[in-house]
Amino acid sequence: MTKIAIVFHSGYGHTKKVAESVRAGAAAAGASVDLVAIDAEGTIPDAGWETLKAADGIVFGSPTYMGMVSWQFKKFADASSKPWHTMDWKGKIAAGFTNSATLNGDKGSTIAYLALFAAQHKMLWTGTGMHPSNAKSSTRDDLNNLGGYQGLLVVSPSDAGVDEMILGDLKTAEAFGASVAEVVKSVKG
Repeated sequence: MTKIAIVFHSGYGHTKKVAESVRAGAAAAGASVDLVAIDAEGTIPDAGWETLKAADGIVFGSPTYMGMVSWQFKKFADASSKPWHTMDWKGKIAAGFTNSATLNGDKGSTIAYLALFAAQHKMLWTGTGMHPSNAKSSTRDDLNNLGGYQGLLVVSPSDAGVDEMILGDLKTAEAFGASVAEVVKSVKG
């Protein structure tokens, strides 16, 4: 069975909800999916490193804070120097997502960082696999309304609780998870 790990940091619960939606989509596409949460101190459980090593694909997720990944995600990335040195993730499929309070929120720099991080680990990056909903009739509840190609983009208004997240973004996260699972399966053979 195809194994996917989603490693993410969530400051307020919104990015965790996105990770869960990505997981649901990948699982619906037939993948075994593990969530690996980066805690408030920027660490993952010891078993999380083994989960990442055993995965066929890894999806990285972080909120965008001040135009970049959270410091907790960056601490995790810096701690990945051991698997980097031994090339534990080489050849795995990688993908990424981010969430911020505004439509733009400089999410592009976060996705670019996640792709660069994957490249440093000699991983193979895949994007969303979907065109944007960009017609006049498009709404925020349509798939990929924010138009992410390189990675999944999500908005969580600053005054919205987790249960108030935009349904279209969560549906897009599920479609993204399914797309990543299909890519992993096709590469894994």
